[in-house]
Amino acid sequence: MAAANENSTEAEPQYLHVLSAFLAMEPVDSVIALARKCSGGSFTESIQRLLWETCVQAAANGNSSYAKRLLKKLINEVELKKGEVLDEVYEEYALHMSTASKEDALVKENIRITKFISFLFPEVGLYKHPSCPSSRKLVVPLQCSLNMLEGDTGCSIWPSSLFLSEFVLSYPELFTDKSCFEVGSGVGLVGICLAHVKAKKVILTDGDLLTLSNMKLNLERNHLNYDDKLLKQPGEAENTQRVKCIHLPWETASDSEVSEYRPDIVLGADVIYDPACFPHLLRVLVALLRRPIKRDNGSFETENRATTLQGRSPAVAYIASVIRNADTFNAFLTLVDQMNLSITDLTEELKPPYELLPYMHSYDRSKVRLFSISSR
Repeated sequence: MAAANENSTEAEPQYLHVLSAFLAMEPVDSVIALARKCSGGSFTESIQRLLWETCVQAAANGNSSYAKRLLKKLINEVELKKGEVLDEVYEEYALHMSTASKEDALVKENIRITKFISFLFPEVGLYKHPSCPSSRKLVVPLQCSLNMLEGDTGCSIWPSSLFLSEFVLSYPELFTDKSCFEVGSGVGLVGICLAHVKAKKVILTDGDLLTLSNMKLNLERNHLNYDDKLLKQPGEAENTQRVKCIHLPWETASDSEVSEYRPDIVLGADVIYDPACFPHLLRVLVALLRRPIKRDNGSFETENRATTLQGRSPAVAYIASVIRNADTFNAFLTLVDQMNLSITDLTEELKPPYELLPYMHSYDRSKVRLFSISSR
């Protein structure tokens, strides 16, 4: 899907939410509702032309099935209000209908689509914010899956991942010049945001090789260098920022392997879901949070709140999660306590001050909780 044409209606501020929702492939009802709102309750020629232009772009970039659904909804809404539908809208929909069977077959074969997640910074307050681009808009293209529940969860965009990304962009001072390690990185959205706020090192991990492969593709699409190893590449400058991609199944990861990474900050989105995985996940977190410190005599000592290296703050994990089942979450809390870790709910204290995804009606940030986990 092409970027917005700055010379067309798309560039006008009042249509920014509509365009952003379309590019993120929000439910068509949400896009239509935003379009109606920004045009005063009716579907003016300018808003119809905007939707037609973006549908043409979508079709050219492989998202024609979504474009067809949106055009159908637009035509129905305009006709319902006895309005006049643009000829271009009718013609584009007719073109989609003539190739419908072929398009539907392609959708069934390829359930991967590209969504563009637009983080919109408000004009007041955050304009000079370190993570705010001069355009006040950060657009992240992501290849992801239409199958959120049928074995392709690692390639889907989940609410907790969106929340954690907003958190990173809203509080860049927590992550700038820090070594950051994410468990269960999925499509790579949080890692891309960490790179944007200039984290010193970004290490992304996942236990599924197909998810890891898709993540690397997304890093490339966002112009980020990645490496499968932690070694500096020949000829690479010391200050070159690279994102590391590591295959790390929690069940088989050894404590010695994990403890070598020694991050300042650990992040995880929606990792509190399967009680069978909790012991493995928490063992990994313990190894990451209790960083070994090399002393002058060559010996190693485990870092905790009482022993930090050169005044460096102890490592902390930020976990964003939707609590879908109270019993599952209570089981997680019990294991956290047994493994001598502390957990704190920071949702209200560190709630992002601005909604950077105001157009995304499918994302209910009120259901996501933010926790910090640290060694006692």
